[in-house]
Amino acid sequence: MRLHFFIITFFATLGIFAQEKEVVKDEIQFDAVDSLYREDQFYLNITYNALQKRPDGITQNKLSPGFSFGFLRDMPINKKRTVAFAAGLGYSLGVYNQNLGIRDAGGGLNSYQVLDSDISFSKNKLSLHYVDLPIEFRWRDSTPESHIFWRVYTGVKFSYLFYDQYKSQASIGDFKQSNNKDLNQFHYGLYVAVGWNTWNFYAYYGLNPLLKSNARIEGQSIDMNTTNFGLMFYIL
Repeated sequence: MRLHFFIITFFATLGIFAQEKEVVKDEIQFDAVDSLYREDQFYLNITYNALQKRPDGITQNKLSPGFSFGFLRDMPINKKRTVAFAAGLGYSLGVYNQNLGIRDAGGGLNSYQVLDSDISFSKNKLSLHYVDLPIEFRWRDSTPESHIFWRVYTGVKFSYLFYDQYKSQASIGDFKQSNNKDLNQFHYGLYVAVGWNTWNFYAYYGLNPLLKSNARIEGQSIDMNTTNFGLMFYIL
């Protein structure tokens, strides 16, 4: 009887030990490196906004900052997952401090003028709020073991203007306006982000003007577009 009890106890102990080894083995497999990783990312962008193709006499003054944030969905297209496409959704704010004066001309129309040296002003600012749809092509030298890498991301950004505000405090009078119908609601442009890890240089070039063709200064169309330069931060 003692021999039978010893044999049963011995094999039972082996069974428990084997189960413990299987659990440990399963845990190691659970922590294995993910070879099918994606670089899905939140992004934050801080820029300086410059106006291009300005009419004669139009200049920028003070700082014209820009800010945007959103999320990008990563879609790798090669086995190493170093090449990918991405699409996302975001919000952006562009502020332009300049000397383009806007005034109500009546009948739902605006008049535009240069606030030159004869007109003093303490504020003349246009703020534009957009919903953004970025679509980009991505190259990076990332690996499954590390998310610290070099990147070159470039693409096109489509933007919808959902709110705008103009504020002016000048010697010819103060003026404030929202929802200017002379502004183009849809904007699109090309951009590139190049950098390492979190820090990336960012540049954007708008392909269509901020204002419609009916916005004019002394018969000259205001065909200004924008270029933005700054930093892009990617957050996993």
